[in-house]
Parts: sequence; structure tokens; C-alpha cells
Amino acid sequence: MPDELIFEVCVDSVESAIAAQAGGAHRVELCDNLVEGGTTPSAGTIAMARKHLDIGIQVIIRPRGGDFCYSDVEFEIMKYDIERAKQLGADGVVIGLLNPDGTIDVERTRELVDLARPMNVTFHRAFDMTRDPHQALEDLISLGIDRVLTSGQEISVLEGLDLIIELVKQADGRIIIMPGGGITERNVNKIVQASGVTEFHATSTVSAESAMNYRNTRVFMGGELRPPEYSRLVTDAGRVKSFLDAVDIES
Repeated sequence: MPDELIFEVCVDSVESAIAAQAGGAHRVELCDNLVEGGTTPSAGTIAMARKHLDIGIQVIIRPRGGDFCYSDVEFEIMKYDIERAKQLGADGVVIGLLNPDGTIDVERTRELVDLARPMNVTFHRAFDMTRDPHQALEDLISLGIDRVLTSGQEISVLEGLDLIIELVKQADGRIIIMPGGGITERNVNKIVQASGVTEFHATSTVSAESAMNYRNTRVFMGGELRPPEYSRLVTDAGRVKSFLDAVDIES
């Protein structure tokens, strides 16, 4: 894989972060609760990830699942979590705030960016919920955001590829466009070649069975729509490596 291409792996545990590094990832986005698209991980998770990783750690700052229109209390939580992530050695944070009308919440985003520095800042897929992606991109550029994670406002990057290509041209080096959402080993090379992006974001998971021998199947920990109680998705170093092996922009 070309040296200038960066692979960010989305993980939800320290063990998965370690596996991502072992597979050759350049950076991880550290999250909790990926069932809801990722929420802020615990202080312990951030600290232990920093202890065990040499690669970059981007910490998602998202106080809950759902939309990206936050209350004053939620905004205070986000500010606290950014300060904590900085203290614990994170390299960057991942944020996303919108107004009710589907525009970027410029004022509060600016406050978070200023608070985060000198860490780098990614604007996550809240971007995909904006009403005008081209104006949203200009707003993020004006705020000094380092990169934006996007599926091209579609369910996956392949469906949103045309918009991603447009955004890369519009950005013209002023901000990094990082595609993410539905990228696999089979399509990553096509996406990179077609868009000319220099970074991409994906999960690289396999299913891992629980170590529990005794299993009470009468109860479960969560709502009616739930992940399996005795298996979970974990990052696999081999899958990370297969992504890197799949990218060949010379072909």
C-alpha cells in the first residue's frame, strides 16, 4: 500500500485497538457502543489504549446515540470529555454538531475545536445528515476542521461515491475527505482510485464467541432489538492487513 494512504480503523475496545495496530492500521477511532454508531469511550478505555498503542488515537466525542442536535447539558459533557481525552493522551477527537435545520452548528463547533487544540479534529458522519453538503463543507473548512468522515450522504460509500468525488474536488486540499461506511476489502481499491482520497475509514471485525460456559438464555441485557448476548464483533488483525493488501492505486 502506498505510504501516503492512511487507514483508520473504527474500534470499540482496547483489545480491538491493539489488533488494529497489529494488522498495520495507521490510526484508530476509539468508540463505545458501535450499535448506535459510536459514543464516547470511558476514561479507562482511552488511558489503556494510549498505554498499549503507538499509532494515532482519535476519540469520538458523542454523549449519546441518535441525532446530532445537542442540549446545553450534552454540550457541557462534550467539552468535559474533550478535556479529558486531551489529558489522557489522545491525538485527536471526532465531533459532530448540527442545528435543527440540518446546517452545521458553527458556533458550538468552533468552541469545541478551540478547546481541542493542539489535538486534530475530525467532523464525523453528522456531515451525512446535513441538508447542503457543499455549504457544510465550506463551514467546516472555515472552522479549521482537519478532516470530515462521510459516506457521501448515502447508506454506503459506493452509493455516495459521486458526491465524495465532488467533495474532494471542492476541498482542493483545504480539508481531508475521509470516506467511511460500507468499505470492504473488495471495494476499497475502487473507492480510493475513483476518488483520489488519501485516508479511509472502516471496521475490520469478526465475530468472537463469549468465554461463558454457563448461559442463561431467559434474560438479556438490553432492549428487544439487541446484539447477541454471547458473541460480539471484535477487530481482527488479519482483516486489517487484508484491507491494506487490497489497496493498489498503481493497478
